[in-house]
Amino acid sequence: VAPQLAAGFSPDFMGRNDGLPGLRDAYGMRFRRVRPLLQAVKYRAIAAGEVDVIDAYSTDGAIARYDLTILADDRRFFPPYEAAPLMSRQLFDERPEVVRALGELAGLFDEPLMRELNRRIEVDGEDPAQVARAALVELGLLHEASARTAASSTVRSREGLLPFLWSRRSITLGLTLRHLQLVGMSLIAALFVAVPLGLLLERQRTHAETVIRAVGLLQTLPSIALLAFMIPLLGIGVQPAVAALFLYSLFPIVRNTYTGVRDADPTAVASARALGMTERQILLQVRLPLAAPVLLAGVRTAAVINVGTATLAAFIGAGGLGDPIVAGLALSDTPLVLSGALPAAFLALLVDLGLHRVEHAVTPEGLIA
Repeated sequence: VAPQLAAGFSPDFMGRNDGLPGLRDAYGMRFRRVRPLLQAVKYRAIAAGEVDVIDAYSTDGAIARYDLTILADDRRFFPPYEAAPLMSRQLFDERPEVVRALGELAGLFDEPLMRELNRRIEVDGEDPAQVARAALVELGLLHEASARTAASSTVRSREGLLPFLWSRRSITLGLTLRHLQLVGMSLIAALFVAVPLGLLLERQRTHAETVIRAVGLLQTLPSIALLAFMIPLLGIGVQPAVAALFLYSLFPIVRNTYTGVRDADPTAVASARALGMTERQILLQVRLPLAAPVLLAGVRTAAVINVGTATLAAFIGAGGLGDPIVAGLALSDTPLVLSGALPAAFLALLVDLGLHRVEHAVTPEGLIA
């Protein structure tokens, strides 16, 4: 029946030999249509009837939520995928109690138990820490009294979006500060490069448009692809994220710096020359002040783009407000997604408003409407 069905699979499942390509060989399945879908989106797609078949982890709690049937792998195509702890050598040497604690879990969890625990978290909205403690009590690894005491301070509020956001206020503040760090570092670096480049191009106009178009090509690269490209060069974390955001900031600042200085009021420039001002004096005292509104508009554009793009930095471990968005997408948890998306949107507005005030402050009085 595969030719009559639409399938939705994870992008990695579609490309791996132990995924769709191998599945086709083992079972001869040729679906009518195959769509790439993220893990959380797949369940919504199958519930809405957009697809008929998805790939899933056999321990997903959402299997129970949507009353899905797991097909038996009677030809044993899939190897057993079993959880195992991985840690650095330093942790292994310095925290042997962690190794012993993890070792106590070996062989105690099977698929039905993990699916039930995940269902309680993903479907019922229970606090992960409480679910984990309850499981440890049931398995005899933790005393019930100590579990109740430890769990009393970790209740997760699901009474509504606003209470949930309020309960995460300290976490959101920390993520916002990291987000501002990513945006600020990349934007400052871009200013130090893009503004001098724009001024240089205004002096050498012959190839200015060619250079600006070349810089503009960076804007055509998908954000997540550029971040992924940085990983082999700079690893993961803050450095590759700042580098990618820096590259995205260049074009609007270079373009607006060049255009603003080039198109500065010709009458004012001619008057300055008639008064005997040098080209350097004209640049610093006439062209740049007149170009300030256009230049700052480019900075505002770059800043707002960076605030939004920086949420993707969570995919490479840079932190920021993208962390709850990524986690929420993986868990199909809308409130968790909004706990990152709403502050990011609000932050973009605040950054734009702040730069608008800076623009107003540096604009010559005669140009203020």
